[in-house]
Amino acid sequence: MDLRILEIASNTINHKVIKNHTHQAKNKNPLCGDEMEIKLIIENDKIKDIGYQCRSCVYCQASVSMLSQKIINQDINDIKSLIIGIEDLFNDTEVKIERKWNDFREIMNKNNISRKECLLLPFKTVSKALKF
Repeated sequence: MDLRILEIASNTINHKVIKNHTHQAKNKNPLCGDEMEIKLIIENDKIKDIGYQCRSCVYCQASVSMLSQKIINQDINDIKSLIIGIEDLFNDTEVKIERKWNDFREIMNKNNISRKECLLLPFKTVSKALKF
């Protein structure tokens, strides 16, 4: 296992419960049993806060940790385009994504293809919460 995955997963700043959320979703990875709940506060089409709870592997925890930090104060449409394109990073390192999302290349790549569904669960959960 890549030590960087452990380092990213250990940042749990957004592992919290948000009581006054405007959007929420729960999701489960049927392949491995990872479970995730994400709550969002959205104002003026921007994510103002995010809280997550999960029972999952370290790959899923790293992914939700990074995602939760990156999407705060981002426009909903930008997040939608990220979610649509994120899976392509596993197949092609030349995929064009906005510069602000480049950090995701660190964990969403061919080296972690066997953990793809674990890494994508937070994105699928945010997508479900935002209903895209």
